[in-house]
Amino acid sequence: MSTNTPAPVKGRKPLWFAIIAIVAWLAISGIAGPMFGQLSTVQKNDNTKFLPANAESQLVSEESRKFQGATFDQFPALAFFIGNVDQTQITAANVFFAGLSAKQLVDADGKQLVGSDGAVIERTIGSFLIPNAQIVAFPSVKNDAVLASIPISASSATQTLANKKPSLPAVVNAIRFYTNGFAKTQGWESHLTGIGAIFADLFGAFGSIDSSLLLTTGLVVALILIVVYRSPVLWMLPLFSAVTALSLAGSVIYLLAKHNIIDLDGQSQGILSVLVLGAATDYALLLIARYREELHLSQSRFVAMQKAWRGVVEPIVASGSTVTLGLLVLLLATLKNSRGLGPVGAIGIVASMITILTFLPALLVVFGRWIFWPRIPRFDSEDEKLSGIWSKVAKRTENHPRKYWIATSLLLLILSGFATTLHANGVSSLDQFTKTTDSIEGQRKLSNYFPGGEGSPTVVVVPKEKMMEATAALQGIDGVMSVSPTLETPTGPGQGLAALKVVGGKVLLNATLKYGADSLQARAMIPGIRSAMHAIDPSIITGGTSAVYFDIDAASTKDRNLIIPVVLFLIALVLALLLRSILSVGILLVTVVLSFLATLGVSSLVFHHLFHFAGEDSSYPLFSFIFLVALGIDYNIFLMTRVREESIKLGTRAGVTKAVTVTGGVITSAGVVLAATFTVLGILPLVALAEIGFTVGFGVLLDTLVVRSILVPALVHAIGPKIWWPSKLQHEDIAK
Repeated sequence: MSTNTPAPVKGRKPLWFAIIAIVAWLAISGIAGPMFGQLSTVQKNDNTKFLPANAESQLVSEESRKFQGATFDQFPALAFFIGNVDQTQITAANVFFAGLSAKQLVDADGKQLVGSDGAVIERTIGSFLIPNAQIVAFPSVKNDAVLASIPISASSATQTLANKKPSLPAVVNAIRFYTNGFAKTQGWESHLTGIGAIFADLFGAFGSIDSSLLLTTGLVVALILIVVYRSPVLWMLPLFSAVTALSLAGSVIYLLAKHNIIDLDGQSQGILSVLVLGAATDYALLLIARYREELHLSQSRFVAMQKAWRGVVEPIVASGSTVTLGLLVLLLATLKNSRGLGPVGAIGIVASMITILTFLPALLVVFGRWIFWPRIPRFDSEDEKLSGIWSKVAKRTENHPRKYWIATSLLLLILSGFATTLHANGVSSLDQFTKTTDSIEGQRKLSNYFPGGEGSPTVVVVPKEKMMEATAALQGIDGVMSVSPTLETPTGPGQGLAALKVVGGKVLLNATLKYGADSLQARAMIPGIRSAMHAIDPSIITGGTSAVYFDIDAASTKDRNLIIPVVLFLIALVLALLLRSILSVGILLVTVVLSFLATLGVSSLVFHHLFHFAGEDSSYPLFSFIFLVALGIDYNIFLMTRVREESIKLGTRAGVTKAVTVTGGVITSAGVVLAATFTVLGILPLVALAEIGFTVGFGVLLDTLVVRSILVPALVHAIGPKIWWPSKLQHEDIAK
């Protein structure tokens, strides 16, 4: 045995390389960490900015900016009071709102806001409102409620305060504190709702990404690794490496987003955290499992790591490249938030690959074999992985391949049938939170006293000479409650009639709809409104909040139809280069797509009958496909690369049995880690992220436990060496 032991001087050289690599990575982390901590400060969560410039609602936005006092370039917050109302109280309300602009920013409890430097933030509410806009309170028809629209400037509300937090939640919290106080003096029930308040709640939900989401994800990964390794220390190395990868990715994304090279929103940042921690841990599990296997075959841990690294670098790079390419295809999307997720996720995956293939190997060889304690792998000892549960699973699949592939295929086909029950046509703001907020409760009650679209009208840009005809046509549409033009000076109490605002021969018509501006009913009205306006004059354009959401849903459908085929083609290309086989690529793609459809079917049943969600966001099918298919193919890559490696030595059928045996535990562990990390998205109170989290989590488990463990091996056994067609391996099966 001693003759196989490397000379001491040879052993020190790789050890020093490992130490240098660790020091370099620690230095990188020291630089990247602070930037990653500021990632949420460069988020852009304004839905109205996601559309391309040529979208009709965006053209209206550009026209609206030419009209001083226009209602489009703002996040209106609706102060909504419920209670008996008289003229004295209306006067008191108008006096209160006249002085609201001068009030200081405070938190929800009325305490002054403090910046990161400890100094009080001296900002008034008025500095975030549309300049010179009057806030007018008016009663409901039955004098049992009061409403006032507070025009928060969209541009100023997306700024970052001195405490490095987004300003919109702070502005809304301050307005809510003061309006609640005023309502108490009048004996009224108070709510602050409207798009401004709902967006603030959305910003607030994303604000917990840095803390609760990241912490919960880390704890979940740590717990799973402890169970997998049954070691009090080994789990720390892959988790530390994964966090290092996240820090690296976050710092790169921070710099790019800060300089407006890429767009980052709260959803992308949330997905980044779980994607990197999940993917990096998966790659780490694969490396550590192969390293442990080689430690049984090599005296030197450096030789074992060298062999393990060579064995996993190809599947890890192929897997990471597949996910990266799939994400980068999102750059073809018309929606900016979808485009932004592409490079954000791709950077995360690349950082994961680089970190796990460089930093983790250095950590493992420096710490030595004892890091596996108490189950230390000894040279020349039996590898317990060759006689465990996965050996039995592999043997049963080998003995009865037809039974298993037919049974699993039927199961997936049956579940796929329920995918047709999905309602992926968008969700309203009332349905996008998993818990009730003040803005949502207020919006629900608002329609009992005022038109649902009050404060967020549909905006129509009309040539002045066609104004009367367009107004009459709008008033004749069912669901349009009122139509009014934009005036030179807002009309307030005691003021006379204002002149019509005309810019470039055009006027703005503000159509208040019966339904909430972002509701599905309001969105459904947009095609009819546009059709009626185009019939009068093709140059008339329609925008506003409802039109923005309609255009986003339409763009999501267009993006889905374009991107999904491109992703499938790229995945097929990567698999073909990796496996050198067309038939195996076709079979793997079919199994993963079938698994995806089955997952959508199960998700639909769970969302509608267990969670009672109102529907799915219009981006849900595309994002689910990107993550499920791109990530789901990973496990088949991990398996089939090992099958090919073993097939060259043992023959195809024996090779697949050996591959399932030795990779079963690690791939299953990797699937559980990735599923758990995505499921953690459910702790954020947002339906869209909860849906993506469940779908990816369940789909990954389905891929891991059914497709990769049973269906694919059974198909390979049934087909035999022909699975490698047209490569030479189809003729070189040496198994007898």
